[in-house]
Amino acid sequence: MSLTYTAGSLVAARGREWVVLPESAAEMLVLRPLGGSEDDIAAVFPAFEEVRPAEFAAPSPSDVGDQRSAGLLRTALRIGFRSGAGPFRSLASIAVEPRAYQLVPLLMALRQRTVRLLISDDVGIGKTIEAGLIAKELLAQGEATRLTVLCSPSLAEQWQSELREKFGIEAELVLASTVSRLERGLDLGQSLFDKHPYTIISTDFIKSTRHREDFVRHCPDLVIVDEAHSCVTADDAGQGAVSGTNQLRHELLRKVSADADRHLLLLTATPHSGKESAFRNLLGLVRPELATLDLESPAGRARLAEHFVARKRADVREYLTKEDGLADDSLVQRTAFPSDRWTKDEPYKLTPEYRALLDDAIAYARDRVAAAGEQGRREARIAWWSVIALLRSMVSSPAAAAQTLKTRSESATARTAQEADALGSPVAADSADNDRLEGMDVAPGAAESEEAGARLLELSERAAELVGPAGDAKLKALTRHLKGLIADGYSPIVFCRYIPTAEYLATQLDGKLGRKTKIAAVTGTLSPQQRLERIEQLAAESAGEAGEAADPAARRVLIATDCLSEGVNLQHHFDAVVHYDLAWNPTRHDQREGRVDRYGQKRDQVRVITMFGEDNGIDGKVLEVLFMKHRQIMKDLGISVSVPDETASGVTDAVVEWLLLHGRQGSQESLFDLDGHQESLDRIEREWNSAAEREKTSRSKYAQRAIHPEEVAREVAAVRAALGGAEEVRDFAVQALRDLDALVRDPGDGTGDFTAQAGGAPAGLRDALAATLGGRLVEEDRQIPFRTTPAIGRGEAALVRTDPAIGAIASYVLDSALDANTPGPRPARRCGVVTTDAVTVRTTLLLVRYRFHLTLPSRTGERQLVAEDARLLAYEGMPSRARWLDDDATAALLAARASGNTHEQLVRNQIARDLGALPDLAGHLTEYGTRLAGQLDASHRRVRKANEEIVRGLKVVPQEPADVLGVYVYLPQQPAAASASTVSGAEA
Repeated sequence: MSLTYTAGSLVAARGREWVVLPESAAEMLVLRPLGGSEDDIAAVFPAFEEVRPAEFAAPSPSDVGDQRSAGLLRTALRIGFRSGAGPFRSLASIAVEPRAYQLVPLLMALRQRTVRLLISDDVGIGKTIEAGLIAKELLAQGEATRLTVLCSPSLAEQWQSELREKFGIEAELVLASTVSRLERGLDLGQSLFDKHPYTIISTDFIKSTRHREDFVRHCPDLVIVDEAHSCVTADDAGQGAVSGTNQLRHELLRKVSADADRHLLLLTATPHSGKESAFRNLLGLVRPELATLDLESPAGRARLAEHFVARKRADVREYLTKEDGLADDSLVQRTAFPSDRWTKDEPYKLTPEYRALLDDAIAYARDRVAAAGEQGRREARIAWWSVIALLRSMVSSPAAAAQTLKTRSESATARTAQEADALGSPVAADSADNDRLEGMDVAPGAAESEEAGARLLELSERAAELVGPAGDAKLKALTRHLKGLIADGYSPIVFCRYIPTAEYLATQLDGKLGRKTKIAAVTGTLSPQQRLERIEQLAAESAGEAGEAADPAARRVLIATDCLSEGVNLQHHFDAVVHYDLAWNPTRHDQREGRVDRYGQKRDQVRVITMFGEDNGIDGKVLEVLFMKHRQIMKDLGISVSVPDETASGVTDAVVEWLLLHGRQGSQESLFDLDGHQESLDRIEREWNSAAEREKTSRSKYAQRAIHPEEVAREVAAVRAALGGAEEVRDFAVQALRDLDALVRDPGDGTGDFTAQAGGAPAGLRDALAATLGGRLVEEDRQIPFRTTPAIGRGEAALVRTDPAIGAIASYVLDSALDANTPGPRPARRCGVVTTDAVTVRTTLLLVRYRFHLTLPSRTGERQLVAEDARLLAYEGMPSRARWLDDDATAALLAARASGNTHEQLVRNQIARDLGALPDLAGHLTEYGTRLAGQLDASHRRVRKANEEIVRGLKVVPQEPADVLGVYVYLPQQPAAASASTVSGAEA
């Protein structure tokens, strides 16, 4: 008759120790190797294989290590944990250490039976990380089984890499370019949304009727919507192309959110977009009742706070401080956002030849608009958009002007005036809400027939003759500004409006900015994946060969259109922005600058240069009316307020009308002083002020108050105690690799990166590293880069606990500590004796591993889990009269260093005494385990306190006995001289 083993107990089989998992039955045991991962789980049949109860062996007094053994062994053990016993099941298995403030949305989510959140944190705070944390946790807990991210196609690859690299979620891309391939692999009648549990889907692709209905029928139980503000419309929205697209998306999301059991996360940095009704419609997707809440009442705001989080940088730059209501600053976390933007407007003047060309272009535009106005409304609107395209490309670059002047206008095919506006506006204007940036950087057409008229062709030829710094003063000015930025150590991005301009600049600047400056252009001619690859290629070229020290004089310059102005994170490679072409909406500039001015930017100050033509009749007025006002609001509120599209277009229409009426000569007058425009400009001013006031009110009225910082602090402390932090992983890797005879080069440049050559390391470690990093890298003893960022290339290792290379090092350190017969160096040992001035009485440190059997209820049923936790316990005096230390005093022992030598015989005597007394300590270890189980139980209930259904039935049961992995004795420094026959404290 076979024995029955409880979940969490130890058994011996196949020559090693295993932990029994809850899925086991009497006839089949499901086992995980002791200290192993979920990938090593095996099934064993006691009827056919020998299985017997096992106990973890005590340390041997003959195998003594040095003063660092306890810390190395503890970290190696904790790195091996993939599912901690605390309420956050996923934090041990992700490749990112979240900031404390990023845990707030997660805590909010875990208090809801069905998670419905609107996450509206400011640009650069980390909404993707916050959404990823929630998704990973819901999947780990079994609260969700499938996941979809809805986003624009340009952001799909970035979402895919973020989920893969940081959260270990392999998601399939469902785009117009991939759907045919995916559908070919389906079984008859199967939906691709059923076949692929994790998907990233283009919102523009899925909103079509055919795909929308299939998606709604097979929609996953967890949906994340990026840039959610683009999926709703205001109640008074017009019928333009943008609002029509938003209405289709809104219809899709209404159907998705109609299932009350579906988890839904909406992400946007601009929930209002200046329209209260759009904000209400967004809230209605979260919960229908939120759309009609009285947000003026405390009760209404409290109800909203359960589902809405919106914070600006100032709210989280310093978090968990006394100002947040905590007793002290011991857990304060400072997030290194750039402290400020250095902003400067740089004017330039046209060359005489360019000025003459522009005057002639304005004269042509004036004649064309006047003639079209006599032909009817449709012709007038076609002419209007053609003229705007002509003028915008003319002030962009001679390359863009030459292309536009001989290309047919987008709106020329329109059959009605309304259709002309729908076709012309997206190409010629810069809408704040228009996330359809794909294709918007092509040079617009100015011709209204297939064959450009002789007058336009003549202008095009003249524009082509002005390429280069001699005829193009704007290019000459840019070269000067870039040289200044490069001399000051910056790597800038130059943003242009049109593809021909970006390509023109890349060609003209090549070789003009110094031999060590690399230049690349990224435009809409590349696919989203190709854009990211070109950026990484530029970064690699300017950084030098992998494993070599970077040249401090190397710089990179990226020329880009607005295809990179949203979503793509560029802060790791660039730290300055040059607006070569002035956008016609300040929000577009915010989007551009937000690519580098965000969390992870190493520069404390990001530089921004805005170029404008002071004599072209357009830029000066746009800067005066739109940008000055925008900056003032941002200065007053501390946040950016989106400029309503009607406001921006109203200003630019007025500018163009004035230019056509008066030419460039009227450019010195202020728009606010112009007859005929004062009333409309006053209205624009009122609308914008109203939008700013609404945003200001919402930031204070709807501030995140659902989770108190003290609650966050408590969970942060618990997570750190169980898993450690990023600095611990780096210190462990450096120390362990050095002790294992690898050649470590730490440049000490502040990045935290270092390299290692593993040629001298033990064969077992080399084999493990070769399996994760590639055989040639290890066999040829090449430098292995260890990076602090989880975004790494082939042959590199990330300094995070889940990286396979870090796992291989930790496994080797742990296995060699447990096996005294391991050949070669063994960095960690299970015993140690150190003479130190860090203690005044004899003190013993224990490294103890606890196992817990968890019963976790969820809305999909109970889950039985076995989790591990490693704890340090310490006592003063002899084991029979132990005085146990608190957690802080215990942890401080890891920093103790030998201050004297320790006699060999004394080492053996001291460690033997403590090992022999371990049975006397069993009662306290069991009591501590029971207390720890109670704390874990309370933590689970605290995190889910608002969800009684999930809390009911929760159990955390400690599995006895606990495993004593290490015993380390600290002896106080004695004044008497030590005997001549000693062992160095650094080796004892």
